[in-house]
Amino acid sequence: MKLLVVLSRMPYPLEKGDKLRAYHLVKRLARRHEVHLFCLSDQPIKPSDEDHLRSFCKHLQVVHIPRWRILLRMVTALFSRLPFQVSYFHHRHAQRAIDRVIATFRPDHVLCQLVRTTEYVRHRYELGKTLDYMDTLSKGMERRAENASFPLRIFLNAETRRLIGYENLMFDLFDNQVIISAQDRDLLYHPLRDEVAVVPNGVDTEYFTPRETEKTHDLLFTGNMNYPPNIDSVLFLVHRVLPLVHAQRPGTSLLIAGVDPDQRVRELATRDPHVTVSGWVKDIRDSYASARIFVAPMQIGTGLQNKLLEAMAMGMPCVTSDLANNAVGAEPNEAILIGHEPEEYAAHILHLLDHAEERGRLAHNALRFVHHAFDWDRSAERLERLMFPGAVGDVR
Repeated sequence: MKLLVVLSRMPYPLEKGDKLRAYHLVKRLARRHEVHLFCLSDQPIKPSDEDHLRSFCKHLQVVHIPRWRILLRMVTALFSRLPFQVSYFHHRHAQRAIDRVIATFRPDHVLCQLVRTTEYVRHRYELGKTLDYMDTLSKGMERRAENASFPLRIFLNAETRRLIGYENLMFDLFDNQVIISAQDRDLLYHPLRDEVAVVPNGVDTEYFTPRETEKTHDLLFTGNMNYPPNIDSVLFLVHRVLPLVHAQRPGTSLLIAGVDPDQRVRELATRDPHVTVSGWVKDIRDSYASARIFVAPMQIGTGLQNKLLEAMAMGMPCVTSDLANNAVGAEPNEAILIGHEPEEYAAHILHLLDHAEERGRLAHNALRFVHHAFDWDRSAERLERLMFPGAVGDVR
């Protein structure tokens, strides 16, 4: 079958969650179907990255969006009903490009990742269409608004309302809807949200495997460090949790690893000699292997935290929040530890640092859990069956 996949970003290299999900699902779908990968990009693209995607996708088209077009689009979005998240990525020259692809490629089905891309095919009623919400953008925006300052809160609340309306509209215009977790499905506002299929992420357990190496850091946090929920998480960790840990273990060190660290994140390393901000690293596995404990005190945001799955697969004991673990589903106190207040996070960290056998028990259970519960092949198969039920059987 011919499948057109529309993405708001090039899904390689794998430094962001939406890229990771798209990459692994598309790579597996391309084994059985002729895939045309249509990507938008506001960044320069390396030819080697394009070559890598072409190694498994028969067709690849990347449409560059200049910054001046984005700025102009944001101005006009003030007078539109579209969410800014959608307006940022929807441009006339890209629309013309995808129209040409549809006319020449003639896809049997279209897969759009995130509502950011759905405007390009919303009026294509003749095509079968699947929307991968991935996570609930409207709820993530709503949570950001709760902690924002007054001027920004007005904008975020308005964007939340736009996103709710748009997510509901796209629900009705697409044949299938999928999402990353049951938790995120329950956060959608559409009355038929229970019909949305849960297609979780997987973890590459052949790539992410335990390593026996020297530990140069006590604690680790990884992720896209320009993403507000990740920024909020490390600020919470450094300002509210780490002082409690240092009161009993003054030398406890923290590594913050991930692409594009925000200025507030970079400043953490200048103020505390025990905090290291590495920025982008060539092989994130080196960061996982260098630390004793993975800590992700996520306070806002939605979706499935790939960082937790990767840390578990690397054999690390993990401490996180209910918000993050609700999507993962690991058993508290057996495969993961859950914190609520700073004091509870600090207590978990201190206990694990003082008891190597407890670190080993938690890591062993976490490794067994991710091997059983998160598999990219099963997720891709479920998505495939939704899009092409006549060929491989319906799973609803």
